Amino acid sequence: MKRTAIFLLASILVLFTAPVRTAPQQPSPDEVLNTLREGHPRLVMLDSDLERVRTLIREDETCRRYYEEVREEGIDWLDADPVEYKIVGPRLLSQSRRCLMRVMTWSLLYRLDGEKRFSDRAKKELFTAAEFPNWNPSHFLDVAEMTHAFAIGYDWLYDYLTPEERDRIREALVEKGLKPALAFYRNDRWWVMSHHNWNQVCNGGITIGALAVADVVPELAAEIVSGAVRSIPRAMQSYAPDGGWGEGPGYWHYATRYNVYFLSALNSALGTDFGLSEMDGFDEAGRFRVYFCSPTGYTFNYADAGSRVGRAAEMFWLARRFDRPLYSWHEKSLQRGGPDAWHVVWFDPRGKSPREIDLPLDEYFRGVEVAFLRSAWQDDDAIFLGFKGGDNKTNHSHLDMGGFVLDALGERWAVDLGGDDYNLPAYFGNKRWTYFRLRTESHNTLTFDGENQAPRAAAPIVAFSSKPDKALAVTDLSKAYAEHADRVWRGVALLDRKHILVQDEIESDGESEVTWTFMTPADVAIDGGQADLSI
Repeated sequence: MKRTAIFLLASILVLFTAPVRTAPQQPSPDEVLNTLREGHPRLVMLDSDLERVRTLIREDETCRRYYEEVREEGIDWLDADPVEYKIVGPRLLSQSRRCLMRVMTWSLLYRLDGEKRFSDRAKKELFTAAEFPNWNPSHFLDVAEMTHAFAIGYDWLYDYLTPEERDRIREALVEKGLKPALAFYRNDRWWVMSHHNWNQVCNGGITIGALAVADVVPELAAEIVSGAVRSIPRAMQSYAPDGGWGEGPGYWHYATRYNVYFLSALNSALGTDFGLSEMDGFDEAGRFRVYFCSPTGYTFNYADAGSRVGRAAEMFWLARRFDRPLYSWHEKSLQRGGPDAWHVVWFDPRGKSPREIDLPLDEYFRGVEVAFLRSAWQDDDAIFLGFKGGDNKTNHSHLDMGGFVLDALGERWAVDLGGDDYNLPAYFGNKRWTYFRLRTESHNTLTFDGENQAPRAAAPIVAFSSKPDKALAVTDLSKAYAEHADRVWRGVALLDRKHILVQDEIESDGESEVTWTFMTPADVAIDGGQADLSI
């Protein structure tokens, strides 16, 4: 009872001290475009922003390096073949993304430098994709990203294009992008009602397209923008209460990036984001990224995520929007992966390190039931442990509750294998839990009689503590193994900031063979009851 009382008191204190958030507005189609900016460009980077960006390129060494790398890549792409209508599995997505990255890069370079070789090549790319029979609406992410590419090209190159060329690009954008989206909004179908990355990517790409041509097709654009503003809070509420993201680090990036595209375009084109950026937890999204990145350049790559830390230009936007210099420090501190055009557009020259702001070494994200323990910030050899309870029903999840990754001495010792090939048969269907990388046995957790965890189970973190000499987190895995045991708890602890303890408590009236799995790239030498690992 004493423990219960303490937890209830903590919950009440959080309730009464939480910041007041404004509810997002719900503009009708009749009013949503009332403040539409006249002329072009109106998306994300206005002409009034150009001098700020040019000044940063001249005066800030990091921004100048980003620009030079983006320019070099843009030049390399000039001689590449244009995109082609090539569907792999169910997806045209690789071609949509290629078109977007190229058009975005060339359009930025043209606006900054005025070199027509960039605008000419962007136009060629757009005309090629405009002739595709469709943008593959059966996998709507493809449509959203291609629509995004056409919106940026149309808007940023508007004064360079002839009236006939504008018509050609706009017609493809409307017919192959915006009109296929209408049925989803009008009938509240699929991604409109989802709570994960599909919502943000589809709403983001389509809305940017609608805003680009809103002065020419106002009724169509108004219906789409108002529908998207009504839809996207379903996904944004997944950041509550503390910025965590259940789909893992890879889809944190995809979802958050498009969420930022969406908000940035609304603000530049309409002068408002209708209060969406004020939704609970969104300001903390960058903090979650700071914690899930390890000192070795890896992430806690649960769900269908890759292990390497990649670039995330949205951290600059989040830093500027919420006055969080920590976020811009973190993005600038990364040494792997190349920057893209948005690193230049959104660049924030500020930066404050975790040590400067005395950021806690340990954190528990209660929205997604994930905890992080570490021995130090800004130390390549530091101990880092990512640990999860979570929910096996979450989109892109694996059956991995109780799993962890462990870094120390500059190496990763306990690994998560990450996702597999999305084009495998029924990868997102009825064969998902037959693939080794997604099954419980491939993760650093427990299996009972070689069987998977219950696919619809959830595991809350029931205890968390962070003290100088001991940090710990405990998750209740009982529902994951309900057919085999009455109670299963797993705890992890970082002792004296030097040692890791993993402790399991199992209560059962029956008999099961329990396997404690540890996936490692290390060489393992067994000596009695001890295993020595070396890399």
